Amino acid sequence: MNAMKHNSPTAGNGQLVTVLAVACMALLSACAGTPPKEDMAVSRASVERAAGPAAAEAPVEMAAARDKLTRATAAYDKKDYALARQLANEADADATLAEAQARSVRSTRALAEVRDGIRMLREETSRK
Repeated sequence: MNAMKHNSPTAGNGQLVTVLAVACMALLSACAGTPPKEDMAVSRASVERAAGPAAAEAPVEMAAARDKLTRATAAYDKKDYALARQLANEADADATLAEAQARSVRSTRALAEVRDGIRMLREETSRK
């Protein structure tokens, strides 16, 4: 009966899961110790790109992006690379959200202008 258990296709799954878990932890440890230069650069670029158009239309999101980038830089300087990477990624996401919200605000304004123009044309047409 024990021989049948060892021959089953799931007999080694527990060992496989353990090996995979150890490998993942080793990979994460290696990433945590590596300076997140690319993450920081992407975050800076995202915040700079969003700063112009989104600053007025999504000020809360831009403030959050700038704050997280500042905190990421401080963590990077302290060699807390895991925190720096996390904050840099969050700053990038906040800057992207700010850009999207700014586009949404501009689109809403443009739609209102188009609707006003249509309304005015209808009024003018009905007068003639």
